[in-house]
Amino acid sequence: MDAIIILAIIVFWITFVIAIRHYSVYLKEKRMLLAHISEVTEVSAFDKKSKKKNKTSIVQKLTKYADEFSDLGQRINFFSENHDVRDWLQKSGNKYGLTVERFQGMKIVLLIIGFISGMLSLVIGLPFSQYALIFNPLIGYFLPIIVVRNQAKKRQEALRYDLPDFLDTISTSLQAGVSLDQALREVIRFFDGPLREEFSRFNHEIDLGVQRETAYRNLLERNDNPEFQSLIKALMQGLKLGVPIATTFKVQAEDMRQFREEQVKELAAKASPKVTLVTTFVVAPVSILMIAGLMLLNLIYGENSIIKLFDNL
Repeated sequence: MDAIIILAIIVFWITFVIAIRHYSVYLKEKRMLLAHISEVTEVSAFDKKSKKKNKTSIVQKLTKYADEFSDLGQRINFFSENHDVRDWLQKSGNKYGLTVERFQGMKIVLLIIGFISGMLSLVIGLPFSQYALIFNPLIGYFLPIIVVRNQAKKRQEALRYDLPDFLDTISTSLQAGVSLDQALREVIRFFDGPLREEFSRFNHEIDLGVQRETAYRNLLERNDNPEFQSLIKALMQGLKLGVPIATTFKVQAEDMRQFREEQVKELAAKASPKVTLVTTFVVAPVSILMIAGLMLLNLIYGENSIIKLFDNL
């Protein structure tokens, strides 16, 4: 019996080691396949999508009900006109695949959810439930607006951050004799985020037969970052006037780096008064109160305190 148990343990560990070996081979081959897919499709296949999938599934569930309230949402359009919503969705990249109608319906759905949650908190008797009945619907209404506008702002900032390095790489490729289209296809594979998305879409439009000037104008409509718009307008002007594109990219990269330095200096200059304000109205009074408190305690409980002085008298 002992021999059977020992044999079973040995077989278990042998199969466990074999399983680990095969699993490591599987992960290696999967990584190679994802790298091949990324190279062919020009879209990164290594992004972690677990959290995105969870968020997307929640949004998809809500959109089933949002379609039913889309008409009502377009009528109740405070701070969310249809043309503004369309602009926000374009500039944010529209991660959740929302249309203007679904976005408007989503506001009403979240408003109803907020109202129901406020009623439940009032029935249960939670603290501040009377305020929740008012503020929860408002939060539900304005939440999609705030989220989409924040996404649009972050996306435009990400464009600004990656542009100088991108332009330097493109300029080097063009000076080596590579065409603009080929340089864009090769360089964007080494970048992530909105910059890659925008120029990948630009390349796809060119492949589908869209005129280059029209594709440039589409880039301008989808993004309002000043540096990015300056680059695209310079490319459009270079296309009309025949200015060397490599020179355009190089000059734009230098201008953007200089602009970023000036922006950092401006932020540093704005931070100095804020630090002074905090020091004057927070740190200094607290320090004075601490010193005054120590002096008062020493006066009362110290060796030469007032209490001991009266006791001696």
